[in-house]
Amino acid sequence: MKSIILMGIKHCGKSTQGKLLAKQFSCSFFDTDDIITERTGRTPRDIYSQSGKDAFLEAEADACDFLAQNATTPCVIATGGGICNNQAALDLLKQLGLFVFLNADETTACDRIIKEIRIAENGAIENLPAYIAKEHPNSIDDVRKSFHSFYMARQKIYHDICDVQVDMKTAAKIENMNEIISALKRVSL
Repeated sequence: MKSIILMGIKHCGKSTQGKLLAKQFSCSFFDTDDIITERTGRTPRDIYSQSGKDAFLEAEADACDFLAQNATTPCVIATGGGICNNQAALDLLKQLGLFVFLNADETTACDRIIKEIRIAENGAIENLPAYIAKEHPNSIDDVRKSFHSFYMARQKIYHDICDVQVDMKTAAKIENMNEIISALKRVSL
């Protein structure tokens, strides 16, 4: 078995499916966002918003280098949503296994982001992914518009670099896991 590297837009199910797959295959599970936090003491969102994109890309590549050095047996890895724009990180992960794109429906992914929003006393929308927050949305409609543009661009990138694409359904988690396993069998995991 090769390692399974899950990628896709925020809230597509990478961490949830990653844990299920690791249990199914009796192997380790890693989340690159968790590794970034463990190694830097800061969340990916904090690094990006406080230190900028380049600092975040460096932290993400460092987390992937850590995995490349320490994941000596096949495992399941959930990546951050922006991994597709970090060539150094992708090169490190590619040595470990297959890129599996979890293709989530746009509305479902955006609804999950909106569910996490907080409205500040001054009316500002808080707790948004950095790529939406930098647009300074003033309404939920603005959030959806920002997400749409971003989603469309990212979908093409994920599709172009993945080894396997699995369309995620609004179904039971186990059903989606079985779809992933079926897709992996077709490419000789």
